Amino acid sequence: MKNRYRKQIVALAAVVILLTFQSVFGWMDAWASSTSVADAASAGLFSGALDGLKTFWNFTGFANFDIRNLVMIFVGLFFIFLAIKFNYEPLLLVPIGVGILIGNVPFLPGYKLGVYEDGSVMNYLYFGVQQGIYPPLIFLGIGAMTDFSSLISNPKLMLLGAAAQIGIFATFIGASALGFSAQESGAIGIIGGADGPTAIFLSSKLAPHLMGAIAIAAYSYMALVPVIQPPIMRLIIPKKERTIRMKPPRAVSKTEKILFPIIGLLLTTFISPSAMPLLGMLFFGNLLKESGVTERLADTSRNALINIVTILLGLTVGASTQADYFLTVDSLKIFGLGALSFMVATAGGLLFARLMNLFLKGDNKINPLIGASGVSAVPDSARVVQHEGLKNDPSNHLLMHAMAPNVSGVIGSAVGAGILLSFLM
Repeated sequence: MKNRYRKQIVALAAVVILLTFQSVFGWMDAWASSTSVADAASAGLFSGALDGLKTFWNFTGFANFDIRNLVMIFVGLFFIFLAIKFNYEPLLLVPIGVGILIGNVPFLPGYKLGVYEDGSVMNYLYFGVQQGIYPPLIFLGIGAMTDFSSLISNPKLMLLGAAAQIGIFATFIGASALGFSAQESGAIGIIGGADGPTAIFLSSKLAPHLMGAIAIAAYSYMALVPVIQPPIMRLIIPKKERTIRMKPPRAVSKTEKILFPIIGLLLTTFISPSAMPLLGMLFFGNLLKESGVTERLADTSRNALINIVTILLGLTVGASTQADYFLTVDSLKIFGLGALSFMVATAGGLLFARLMNLFLKGDNKINPLIGASGVSAVPDSARVVQHEGLKNDPSNHLLMHAMAPNVSGVIGSAVGAGILLSFLM
């Protein structure tokens, strides 16, 4: 019984101690002002010591404590727990979780400490988020890590990545119905693309005041892909169709791998020039990888550079969730819309995969499970498809096939962001 209530007792004791400190300082202040001290020197010394203690107290987090800070600190700890215990997107959730802790340590305003205070160190680091600098650098690293061979060998799978983007436009409609402006709805809608950097990039242009909530929602649901997607996959895809075997992808030549990022860059940016900062860097990174003559640059892009930017991005996005800015009704609406958008995007990819099979014959049929990887959560959604495929047939490996719609989803979400940006800016 003692062990059962130990945590509650410790938490209660901490609150009692905090309230006691506040009461003691208030009582000492009242006593000093009402008590006459015979010795003037002693009185001055006592008053100076009391003022020093009061100043120290006013600067502590205990004096500036707000219950909302405690709520956000628990959120940060929860993110860290998910990352370490379940290995859910640890490279993102650990920096974001620590950033939430940093951003919600209570402090006295005006001393250039918070992420929203001009001149503070955190504000300088946050500049890369506010101005949309970090997302293109992330895309550069993603491009240098990505093998587009499966997509090149089976181009029709690109349609699944496009179909999953229905989550963006469904969320846009939902946000508009909840009273958000067109620009805010566009920024919120991109959560449906399941792409954190794209969500940050678009919200920095359309709705900077919602960026923290949008980024946290996007990365939270990206991390929860292994939890969100499997039930939807089992609901929509009959068991018989989950066991469909796909023929191996054909071998892709080096020339095709080199031409793909060049053609992809020109084609997608001509369609959506507003997405050029993202797509230009994505295809540039891929060309560094596939050209064979810039391996040093490709290695830096996919390792050192993307690691540094991920740390800065996660930490500052987390720090931007100061309770007084973050805990609002709008934030709760955004989280609800984010969950819905991931479900709609997953269902859109799955249903379109089943539709495609109506027009495909024999061994050209696709396993509809790979439609779930049309969302842009690379490579987690492809891994979820692989896991679900093996559960239904232990010898049916779908990872390589799932990567085609997965990387297509990255391109599709960036194109969708560019289209929204061109219409709403």
